[in-house]
Amino acid sequence: MTDESAAPAAAGHEPRWLDPDQQSAWRSFVLGTTLLLDRIDEDLRREHGLSAVEYEILVRLSEAGGTLRMAQLAAALAHSRSRVTHTVKRMEAARLVEREESPDDGRGVDCRLTDAGAAMLRTAAPSHVETVRDSLIDLVDHADLMALGRVMNAVCDQLICAHPEREIRG
Repeated sequence: MTDESAAPAAAGHEPRWLDPDQQSAWRSFVLGTTLLLDRIDEDLRREHGLSAVEYEILVRLSEAGGTLRMAQLAAALAHSRSRVTHTVKRMEAARLVEREESPDDGRGVDCRLTDAGAAMLRTAAPSHVETVRDSLIDLVDHADLMALGRVMNAVCDQLICAHPEREIRG
């Protein structure tokens, strides 16, 4: 977008437009993350019959000791409750998870990883990590990967403060 074609910014301030190098880096980031996430989803579906979101639900449940409240799961995935409920319902039909009334207060609903879900995670994890390696980790040198990690940590630090429940970094 050029300065001439842009609508005036709020409060009469001109936007700080990206220079050509910044625009190129931004577009590479958007395309690269889209293609990477699509590849991960395609590989998981083809090899294990799982979507990337289903795999992430199994991971989150496993890392939480096997059980999370549905509201916590939705917040951690940055998805709407209805989307997570729909996905969990499919996973429940496949016996990967179970939903049950929360013993804490009786109002909430917990999602629990089943033995079959844990087994699926153990089966899918090795090929998933190979996809991650083949599609990102092994494509760049160590210094660039560490720089990418620093960049994304800065983004997370800025954005996660409004949603601390989404924090998964160790």
